Amino acid sequence: MTKRNMAHVVRAPEEVVIYFTLPIMFVLVFGYVFGSGMALPGGGNYREFLLPGVFAMTMLYGLGATATGVAFDVDRGVVDRFRSMPMARSALVVGRSGADLIRAVLEMTTLVVCGLLVGWQWRNGIGDALAAVGLILLLRFAITWIGIYLGLVVPNPDTVGVIVFPAAFPLTALSNVFVAPEAMPDWLGAVSEWNPLSSTVAATRELFGNPGFGGDSWAAQHSLLLAVGWPLLLLAIFMPLSIRRYQKLSR
Repeated sequence: MTKRNMAHVVRAPEEVVIYFTLPIMFVLVFGYVFGSGMALPGGGNYREFLLPGVFAMTMLYGLGATATGVAFDVDRGVVDRFRSMPMARSALVVGRSGADLIRAVLEMTTLVVCGLLVGWQWRNGIGDALAAVGLILLLRFAITWIGIYLGLVVPNPDTVGVIVFPAAFPLTALSNVFVAPEAMPDWLGAVSEWNPLSSTVAATRELFGNPGFGGDSWAAQHSLLLAVGWPLLLLAIFMPLSIRRYQKLSR
């Protein structure tokens, strides 16, 4: 099932180009056009502050591709076709999550290269950098299962876009992707700090050694715990829900 989903990506390279173009445009626009006019509360290079946020944001917007792919499988009767084959009933959704994780690794590789080209770098060594990438991929894996569940419950594939963007945009806007919570009003900063996306971004900034906490070790540890806890909580909720929903469709 993982191989099947990867084959679909190879046969539709235009989708990959589209999903890569948006985050790269964000890097260029915010890093070069607006970056010179943005000051961080604790000082530092805004481009280095921005890139970890773009990495996590790209993982979030992968939700649409996952949900759309699953919804198309259901709409075209693929679920009914696989039901008659000697395979585990969870294989289709588990295979989808595996393919999306591989795709996320490729996306991260491209984004890291793009970041290095515009002057971003990690400063705490390769071990911490790999740990930061691991947190971003963990978030993507959790988001994948949200997308799988969404794709299984929507009435048709056209509905996915109507749901995903209104859900993903507030998560991005009310986060620390572009602006530090310290620069927001107090109540909005508190909302931003508890945002699952913000937790991953804050933790990866610390691990990469990019501007973020200004030496506040307690805040760094707090974000690291949330960066692990939020994805695990989302997995604990949406993985069983997705498998159960798929099994109902397969009966």
